[in-house]
Amino acid sequence: MRHRPDEIDESGLCRALSAWNIEATALSHVPLGFGDHHWTAEGAGGERWFVTVSDLAAKYHCGIGVAAARDGLRRAMDTAAALADAGLGHADGGFVVAPLRTARGETLGDLGDLGDRHAVAVFPWLEGTAGDFGDEPDPAERAATLGLLAALHRSAPPAAARTLPPGLSARDRLERTLRATGEPWHGGPRSEPARALLAEYAPAVRRSLDDFDRLAAEVRDRAATPVLTHGEPHPGNLLRQGDRRLLLDWDTAGLAVPERDLWLVARDDTDLGLYEELAGRRPDPAALALYRLRWSLEDLDDFLVRFRSPHTAEPDTEEAWQGFTDTVKDLGTQGP
Repeated sequence: MRHRPDEIDESGLCRALSAWNIEATALSHVPLGFGDHHWTAEGAGGERWFVTVSDLAAKYHCGIGVAAARDGLRRAMDTAAALADAGLGHADGGFVVAPLRTARGETLGDLGDLGDRHAVAVFPWLEGTAGDFGDEPDPAERAATLGLLAALHRSAPPAAARTLPPGLSARDRLERTLRATGEPWHGGPRSEPARALLAEYAPAVRRSLDDFDRLAAEVRDRAATPVLTHGEPHPGNLLRQGDRRLLLDWDTAGLAVPERDLWLVARDDTDLGLYEELAGRRPDPAALALYRLRWSLEDLDDFLVRFRSPHTAEPDTEEAWQGFTDTVKDLGTQGP
């Protein structure tokens, strides 16, 4: 997230880092991404770590509710750590930037002063250049990413990996929100504008839900063998070190069909053919369409939760508003 959260006390975060035997002498908030909060931690000897704090109440893709989200996030982090242990970690020449384990061997810690709502993960500090979500990779960059994905999809899934069915994580909530457009929303400055725009595009959203159900049924009927997927292999989660590419942010990792990753990377038949050559598996157009649509609907639900909840006019809110309007209008341009 871009803003520094007022509810997280940095002295408490320093105490939390002691679970990793880290004695941080300085913390610097990093205004990065959209979802989690990030800091760099520095030790007395100049050592540095990248620290992520997740608000589990808003970690819907890991589970609905704090307990379920903690379990889902833990299993995703354990999956990445197990991949690193198996030789795919960046330190061994691989591409997985996995969380560091605590002194007790765990991949997540907590902020004791704030109860169990937040989870802490610590990663090695790595030099390199990261992209942005909206970047459009050139063919060579896409080929490099497809190579990473093919290697990931061929790897043996760790025991911790969750099976992730293609359904929407909060379908009922999205349906309820659609039905609530006839009454005022009072969360903050973007509540009523969001309600009005959703009401305008409600027929398109409902049509998209019907399309999603049709595609999901088609993909389920084919019963393709799942593989270990990253979930969000977009440029913002790739760290470039010269010719080397590292995959960051594994909280969405889990077992699914490979198209869960591929739709974000492949742009044409050349890309899909390269993946087939590398992985020995032909991508399914219906599954690609399913996961492309799923991304939009999941984003839509996330934005709507934000705008129906208490919020203020801050940079993260305005970024969410732009994302919301783009998503709704994009759904509106899709044919029946």
